Amino acid sequence: MTADRLVLRDLLPAELRRTWVVDGTCPDLDLYSLFRARQIADLHRTAVIDAKGKLCYTALDRKVRALATGLRDLGIGPGDVVGVQLPDGRASVIADLALAALGAVSLPFPVGRGVLEAECLLRRAEAVAVIAASEHRAFRHAADLHTLSGSLPCLRHVIAAGRPGTLPDGTIPLAELLRSDPGRFVPARPDPDSAARILVSSGSEAEPKMIAYSHNALAGGRGNFLASLIPDGTPPRCLFLVPLASAFGSNGTAVTLARHGGTLVLLDRFTADGALAAVREHRPTHVLGVPTMVRMMLERLDGSGAELPPPTALVLGGAPLDETTAAAAAQAFGCPVVNLYGSADGVNCHTGLGSTVPPTDGSGVVAGHPDPRVAEIRIADPETHEQLPDGAVGEIISRGPMTPLCYVGAPELDARYRTPDGWVRTGDLGYLDAQSVLHVVGRLKDIVIRGGANISPAEVERELTAHPQVRDVACVGVPDPLMGERLAACVVARGAQAPTLASLGEHLTGRGLERCKHPERLLVVAELPLTAAGKPDRAALRRRLTESSALV
Repeated sequence: MTADRLVLRDLLPAELRRTWVVDGTCPDLDLYSLFRARQIADLHRTAVIDAKGKLCYTALDRKVRALATGLRDLGIGPGDVVGVQLPDGRASVIADLALAALGAVSLPFPVGRGVLEAECLLRRAEAVAVIAASEHRAFRHAADLHTLSGSLPCLRHVIAAGRPGTLPDGTIPLAELLRSDPGRFVPARPDPDSAARILVSSGSEAEPKMIAYSHNALAGGRGNFLASLIPDGTPPRCLFLVPLASAFGSNGTAVTLARHGGTLVLLDRFTADGALAAVREHRPTHVLGVPTMVRMMLERLDGSGAELPPPTALVLGGAPLDETTAAAAAQAFGCPVVNLYGSADGVNCHTGLGSTVPPTDGSGVVAGHPDPRVAEIRIADPETHEQLPDGAVGEIISRGPMTPLCYVGAPELDARYRTPDGWVRTGDLGYLDAQSVLHVVGRLKDIVIRGGANISPAEVERELTAHPQVRDVACVGVPDPLMGERLAACVVARGAQAPTLASLGEHLTGRGLERCKHPERLLVVAELPLTAAGKPDRAALRRRLTESSALV
């Protein structure tokens, strides 16, 4: 690594990190070494099930070593950042592990992200290479990235994954690198507390946030999260409905495979029918997705009478989970529904396997008991950062084995979101009750301001999901010349009859929500659009509402 290379410094004291190694909370091994140990322990266990079929640990390791050899021959080595824009499948898993084996830093971002955002990520991370799909649905990511490579001084290679004949001129075929001799490769054995992966979060910033995680934070901290959902310690079989390239998806290669020796069941794109078929055929122990995806699956199941093989857990995160969806999902899947509260920035809390339907309070589903083996959680005064007593509402802050190193190339974000002693400021408001259960009540920023009054979209969504004619909903603020903003409800109807704005208002009144928080615009859609990370695309909904207003 050259002297002027991007520096990823740890904002937690090294002695604190070491305590988690000494007490066994973190494994103190790099991700490839962990994976290799799993491979040696069970040579022929299935590692990946994707559109191409099954791939065992030994075959996967051979491909990983071949790719690592090919990448090393290109000059890629320890500390180098390499972007990865691939759909879920064996290629993305191979790339993850090969980069870890080199001691390089993986920067995954989902397919479907536009070229301008990709350029922003690669430029700010000083990526030396990117591995991208030559074609995926309507996207031609490898060609797009090769076109802009001239404007990225650090980017030396664009590696294209795809069928022969689809690879853009000037790119390096991934298949060619996979033909390298795996016997020549000797792993780098990087420091387990050094950077292994950069997570990308859209967040509330003008540009996507990038957060650097170490091997120990991924396999240790995030690995302990999944361990708490494996009651008998049997290697899990995890169906990921979210992209592996998302923050939620970072529980894939590093956690499911390297830490727990399990199996990844992967879909190259989410559809409700494809997800249900995968549950029936592959019988996963854990299904991981966002509530919107599960609501789509539940609609397909309505009236079908077909039972699903029950997993150990249905883990839902990425967006608030409402009581109606949780109860319906628990009945349909026949297993505990786990509400996961977490983010790329470094917070994790969940409701666990103790109840089939996650516990609730007066405002909806709770976040659960914080696990100090994953992340300790406190409630702090947003201005002074001083810890508040139980029951007091304040900003949720987090610090623990899964805490990331730092934001990438953004010292201003480190100053804004990390306290001097390393705690992560989430921007979420909540409180801890007398039983140390975390309750999330809103966000410092995610509000709609109507005539000076603050409205929490999450609060309104939570109540609307109980409306009998609402299958799914996202609330967004739309500009208004008089009030500044007005709240709009974007609704997917349950059944043939869509709700009216008046019926939504009556329902909210019955739920005790004051009139000033009622939606004033209604947009009925067939499905909520999703971002590349699998979350409701609020920006797209806001554009549709703005465009429809312009036509009136």
